[in-house]
Amino acid sequence: MRGVQFVTDDQGQRVGVLLDLKEWGELWEDIYDSMMAMERNGEPSMPLEDFEAELRAEGLINE
Repeated sequence: MRGVQFVTDDQGQRVGVLLDLKEWGELWEDIYDSMMAMERNGEPSMPLEDFEAELRAEGLINE
């Protein structure tokens, strides 16, 4: 597959992959976004309106 190289261990087992970002950059962004979403699953959250109100109160936005 063009733009893909596998990294193998001393037994020949695939343990990693190198992606040519010019060829596969958009795919990598999707993979990375999914990984970040899974990592952040369960973190506390708040409604957007509350977050915006908090930023206004701190003077960080003035809309």
